[in-house]
Amino acid sequence: MTFQRFTRRAALALAALACCGAAFAQQPWPSKTIRWIVPYTPGGITDNATRMVLQKVQEQTGWQIVVENKPGANSLLGADMAAKSTPDGYTFLTVIAAHAANATLYAGRMPYDPVKSFSPVSLVGIAPLLMTANNDLPAKDVKELIAYGKANPGKLSFGSSGVGAAAHLTTELFKQTVGIDMVHVPYKGTAPALQDLMGGSIQILVDTPSALMPHVKGGKIKAMGMFSASRLPAAPEVPTIAEAGGPPLQSSTWVMFLAPAGVPAAIVNRMAVEVAKAVASPDIKGRFEALGIEPVGNSPDQAAKFLADEIAKWAKVITAAGVKAE
Repeated sequence: MTFQRFTRRAALALAALACCGAAFAQQPWPSKTIRWIVPYTPGGITDNATRMVLQKVQEQTGWQIVVENKPGANSLLGADMAAKSTPDGYTFLTVIAAHAANATLYAGRMPYDPVKSFSPVSLVGIAPLLMTANNDLPAKDVKELIAYGKANPGKLSFGSSGVGAAAHLTTELFKQTVGIDMVHVPYKGTAPALQDLMGGSIQILVDTPSALMPHVKGGKIKAMGMFSASRLPAAPEVPTIAEAGGPPLQSSTWVMFLAPAGVPAAIVNRMAVEVAKAVASPDIKGRFEALGIEPVGNSPDQAAKFLADEIAKWAKVITAAGVKAE
């Protein structure tokens, strides 16, 4: 074979490979099932909200999306799996407010970076938190709770679903703002904390309205105030913290969708558009409001700013309270 013939064949082969590569690059996304990691157990507000929205996204687009629950290590296990996945648009992750707290609580000890390892897709919804109290607590509202706490330093105790949870840090923020001392009792989840609240072992518990309002309505505990700017449609009888005589504090847990860093911007933006469309649909809005979730559905840039603000907010609270990871 002459050198010229060899080079001509090589050129033709390279051209063929280039055509194949271009065809592969132009392959429409998605062309296979999308994996969606929820780093929490099934059935909670995070899992439910994720499945509601993604079911709507599938109806809108015809995409195939499979939700995988990967709980463990305060959500670090599932988040690590997503962070280390191939950034090809076929793995996504759901996070909540604990993700923002973890940036400070586990700084330098995580196998991934909570900011650099991910690309925010959309803030799906915000769930303002509710402060409740044991029925025997001699305070009928937040104003009286503050007065009681100042008159009895260290005698009040509050529970939470775990160290670094939004409920824990929100109560720490409340303590710092009003200047009272309450003892933190961490639990492994909301259910055992709620049982001890009803039993009188702790006096205060902050958590989501969906977890606490059924027990408020059942007369087993009392609602003190909502950490929101206005009353929630799902619980209009519950005043805001400010209306109940406290400071105008707003605090929440939230649901955000992330992609691994490096996923093409076009894919991230397309998913964000479909998520926002789903969240804005009347049926999802109605189901969210029934759970005490304010629907959002925003852009990747807006979600990124929200996350950065949350990380900064909780870093101050964690540092001031001296909160240490378990």
